[in-house]
Amino acid sequence: MAKVTVIQCKKKMKGIKKNLTEEYLYLDFSHQIEGCIFPLHTSVTLFLLSYCDCKIFKVCLVLTGENADTSLLKNVLSQHVEIQIISRQELPLIVQNCCLPAVVESPDSFCRAGLAVVLRHIVQRAYDAEPSKKGILELLGFKKTCLKACAEVSQWTRLCELTIPLSIENFLKESCDQHPAIPTEILKLEKKLSEPVRVHNDDKLRRQKLKQQKAAGVGPTLAQEKLKSQAHIQETSEDQDPSSQSLELQVAFSKLTVQEHPAALNREPAHIRRAGACALPPLEHVFAEGLYFTLADLVLLPCVHHFLVVICKKLSERLVEFPLLAAWYQRVQEVPGVKTAASRCGIQFLHLPELPTTSSEQHPKFSEAAGAEEHSDPSFIGGPRPTMTKLMEKGIEVMFSPHPCPAWTLDWNRLPAAVSPKEGKMSSDRALRKQQQLNNLVYVVTHQARPGDRIVDFCSGGGHVGIVLAHMLPSCQVTLIENKELSLIRAKKRSDELGLSNIWFIQANMEYFTGMFNIGVALHACGVATDMVIEHCIKTRASFVTCPCCYGFVQNTSKFSFPKSEQFKKTLSYKEHMILCRFADQTAVQLPPQRRLIGKQCMCLVDLDRARAAEERGYSVQVISMEPESCSPKNNMIVGVPI
Repeated sequence: MAKVTVIQCKKKMKGIKKNLTEEYLYLDFSHQIEGCIFPLHTSVTLFLLSYCDCKIFKVCLVLTGENADTSLLKNVLSQHVEIQIISRQELPLIVQNCCLPAVVESPDSFCRAGLAVVLRHIVQRAYDAEPSKKGILELLGFKKTCLKACAEVSQWTRLCELTIPLSIENFLKESCDQHPAIPTEILKLEKKLSEPVRVHNDDKLRRQKLKQQKAAGVGPTLAQEKLKSQAHIQETSEDQDPSSQSLELQVAFSKLTVQEHPAALNREPAHIRRAGACALPPLEHVFAEGLYFTLADLVLLPCVHHFLVVICKKLSERLVEFPLLAAWYQRVQEVPGVKTAASRCGIQFLHLPELPTTSSEQHPKFSEAAGAEEHSDPSFIGGPRPTMTKLMEKGIEVMFSPHPCPAWTLDWNRLPAAVSPKEGKMSSDRALRKQQQLNNLVYVVTHQARPGDRIVDFCSGGGHVGIVLAHMLPSCQVTLIENKELSLIRAKKRSDELGLSNIWFIQANMEYFTGMFNIGVALHACGVATDMVIEHCIKTRASFVTCPCCYGFVQNTSKFSFPKSEQFKKTLSYKEHMILCRFADQTAVQLPPQRRLIGKQCMCLVDLDRARAAEERGYSVQVISMEPESCSPKNNMIVGVPI
């Protein structure tokens, strides 16, 4: 791989464990303007590397265009990180199939892709290299869940990982105009910062805050206004009386400075303990996710900084619209290590004026029924039977295609031990059912596959499907895609035991996999994940073999609306379709037979809607019941082949 070194760090990395695998970090690079590297995903990643003082990765900037100018990079790149410039053609094959940023372990068979996954991995690896830096691991938040949920499921992850960086990029491109439009996503973030904070010890902290307010003789409204006036973290210095700080600031910075947690002090008096939940004051945002400084703050900081630079230069009169964002921006600067990281990356922080806020803006009341009103249907009648009857009147009935070979089975006794689901340390009964499920999927895939085909196991988990397919089809390339790191690591360990050379592992959300393939397979992809798999296959004109799960989690998303097919849309409302989904989950063996039968019928109707939608886009689709039906309560299989 021919590489041009931009910056070389010749000093040996101290404190790094010798057994750490060498990893390459690949970042897109298109251009650089006024201290900002584009795309912003790259700026954010480099900022995190600088903050963590992480020198583990071999960092490669991948040129997105032939004429990308790299002459100014030295002004905005950390001098502590070795960075090289490569072309897209020089990327490892596994990375060429993914969106950047991406991290690859040698020998190029295990890849992590997508901003959230890569950033979480950097944090973990930086901590592994120097366990004494426990503050780095705190970036992952409570139970290490910060930005863990995929963007399709979590609106917060989507805002941080996708929409804010992209909208700020577009805003910066438009900033040459006299009056660029303020991104909607920034307005959403300002609103987010106005919402009450919810944390795992919410009740205890709110009672501490009530006690603080009673002692100060102020009401909740005045206390909230006082918090907003304490935007600058200089007010939290050690020489200041802690009682003059808001509870939120005390809690947030006690964690950063390893002080005693204020909630662990004296027990509340009786009148505070007896106060009802509705009488407790809400907790205010200190950082993006609430009280504690997390990875989300480091993701947002470079984006918000470049947004504010434009605002201060061209739209200074509009700065007053973002008092909470400005207060957050000032507060984050004072977190230990942030200013140092920023200076290394060429970021010169702004000094913003203190902006007034009014209490009426702080916590808008949201109706819990707002979501329900959106889909109100005056003619709706609850329960599955009226909905099923309505479909029957339109000629839509429960109908399964015949199973192509119900008695077919793999010879599990002759297969290597690492191929069997029993390697997953599950019970013998569950392992048998898993083998039965695999019999169904493997039969269909192996009878469709041709030598040289590329097969993708979406939502692969521990690799039960993908590993069997890679072993059975040595002439095909099998790729496992899974968001959960530990599951994928277990799958790779099993693959290594088998010595498989035709298998790749990608930790990413499936939308970050951009490669071409011939067959997509998914066993028990939860909720809309099944719809995402089918959509991914349709866009690539690949066959699909999916076994849906968790019908109760199916709901409208930014990408899908239900019902999906024109035939079902003409008959059912969204609310009626949701009734089918909820009852489709009632197929557990513990339930009465009649109830399970209705659940099975609802499952079929939901999957028929999926099948009809694919047929409308040029596919031949069958909904098949797996054999034996006792292999799983979720025993439907949707098989689609492009016409």
